Amino acid sequence: NEKKKVKGNRSSCSPSRVLHIRQIPSAVTGAEVIALGLPFGKVTNLLMLKGKGQAFLEMASVESAVSMVNYYTPATPHLHNQPVYIQYSNYKELKTDNQHHQARPQAALQGVNAVQHGNLAITNTLAAEGGLLPSNTSVLRIIVENVVYPVTLEVLYQIFSKCGFVLKIVMFNKNNQFQALLQYADAMNAYYAKMTLDGQSIYTGCCTLRIDFSKLTSLKVKYNNDKSRDFTRTDLPFGDGQRTLETTLPPAFAPQNTVFPSYAGPPGYAPALGFPQGAVTTSATPGHVTIPAVPGIPGNSVLLVSNLNPEKNFPFWISTGVYGDVHRVKIMFKKRGIALVQMADAAQAQIAINYLNGQRLYGRVMHATLSKYQTIQLPHEGQEDKGLTKDFSNSPLHRFKNPCSKNFQNIFPPSATLHLSNIPPSVTVDDLKNLFTSKGSTVKGFKFFQKDSKMALIQLGSVEEAVHALIELHNHDFGENQHLRVSFSKSTI
Repeated sequence: NEKKKVKGNRSSCSPSRVLHIRQIPSAVTGAEVIALGLPFGKVTNLLMLKGKGQAFLEMASVESAVSMVNYYTPATPHLHNQPVYIQYSNYKELKTDNQHHQARPQAALQGVNAVQHGNLAITNTLAAEGGLLPSNTSVLRIIVENVVYPVTLEVLYQIFSKCGFVLKIVMFNKNNQFQALLQYADAMNAYYAKMTLDGQSIYTGCCTLRIDFSKLTSLKVKYNNDKSRDFTRTDLPFGDGQRTLETTLPPAFAPQNTVFPSYAGPPGYAPALGFPQGAVTTSATPGHVTIPAVPGIPGNSVLLVSNLNPEKNFPFWISTGVYGDVHRVKIMFKKRGIALVQMADAAQAQIAINYLNGQRLYGRVMHATLSKYQTIQLPHEGQEDKGLTKDFSNSPLHRFKNPCSKNFQNIFPPSATLHLSNIPPSVTVDDLKNLFTSKGSTVKGFKFFQKDSKMALIQLGSVEEAVHALIELHNHDFGENQHLRVSFSKSTI
C-alpha cells in the first residue's frame, strides 16, 4: 500500500529527508503534522495515510531531518495527547499522487510555505484543513476562563515561550474576564501557539485558554511590572506596579496539585502545554506559588547557536555583542558549527535570540535558542581545549556595562544600513567607502550626520553584507587609539 501512494528512489543510507511518522490519532490534521517539523527547517512535502494512522513528512534537507529524529528519539512527541513515533523512511524523495484525499494536507503545506516566503495572500482553499492558517499578525489575544487560581505574567511567559520567542505581554481585565495581549517575534510563532494551546487548561480543570489573533500588529509597553513586560527593553520603569516573581495567594486557594501535562516538544515549540510534571509547585511558605527557573524563561543567559560556519566561529560573538555583552563563547569540540554563548544576563540573551535567530551569517542560516546550561565553564589547567573556549568578560568592546548607556535605546534588528560613530576628522567619505569595499561590501549609499561629523550612515547591498561588515569592521583601528564603532540602524539613506 505504501508503494502505491509513494513514488521515489530508495535510499541506500539510513538517514533520509523523508520521515515516517506512526500511530497518529485519526483527528490529527496535516497542519499539526507539519508543525512537528517546522522548528527544524522547511517542510517540502507531506503525505497523510489517515486510515493507517501514518504520515510521511519530507524536509528540505537531510540535516533538518537528522536534527528532527535526533531530538524526537529521546523525547517522544505527542499529538492530541497521544505519543507518535518518527523514523527515517526508505525513500529519499516524496512524490505525492494528485489524489483527492491529499488535498487538505497539501493545502496546509502551501499555506505554511506561503507565510514562510512572505506571501500572505492565502486563498480560501487553505481553510479546508479545518482551521485558520497563519495570519499576518504576531499578536495574540488571550482570554483565560474559569480562573480558580491567579494567572501571572510569568506563568503566561513560561507557557507561550514554548511556542516561540515572546517579545511583549500586556495583561488586563475586560468585561469581567482575565485577558492578555502577547506579541511573538513572528507570525508563525503566533499561529503555532494558537494551534497548540487554544482550549488547553493551565491547571487541571480550570484556567482554560481561549486564543485568537489580535487586530493589532504590535504592542506598545510603557512599564515593566507585574501587568506588562517588554522583554526586549531592560530600561523601562516599573510605573505604578511592582515587578513580582512570586504570586501571593490566600492559603485557602493555594493549588495543591498544580501540574502541567508532560512536555515533549522541540525547543521553542510545544505540542501541548509544555512543562514537566510539578513544574509549578506550592512552596514551603503558605499561600505562595513558586515558579522555578527552567530553560526557556528569564534567568538563563546562555545561548545555543547552531549551523554556524566552522571557519568563522568566533567573529560571531561580535554580532551578538550588538544586543548584549558577551562574556564567554565555547565552540563544540566535535561539532564546530555549534557554539554556546554566555551573555551578561538573561534579558540580553533573549534580545540576541529575538534578533539573530534565522539570520544569515557567512552563507548559513543560524539558529539561536536558550541552552540547558546556565553557565559556560572555562577549561581547567591542563585540560585539552584547542582554543575552543574563550573568555570575553573583560573585553573593552562591551557596549552595555553602564546601565544608563544610550546603547540600550539603540537596539535594532539586523539591517542593510549601518550606523558608524567615533569617526576621526581626518577620515573622508572615500576612505570609509573604500574600507567597506575592501571587506567585500557593496556600498549603495553614504552620508555624514549634519550635526556631528563623527557619525555617519552607510547602506550596503544586503542585510547579510551588513552583518559581515559589522563583524569585520567594528573596533577598526584608524590609528592613534581611535576605533570605529559600528551598529545596525533603523534609518535608510
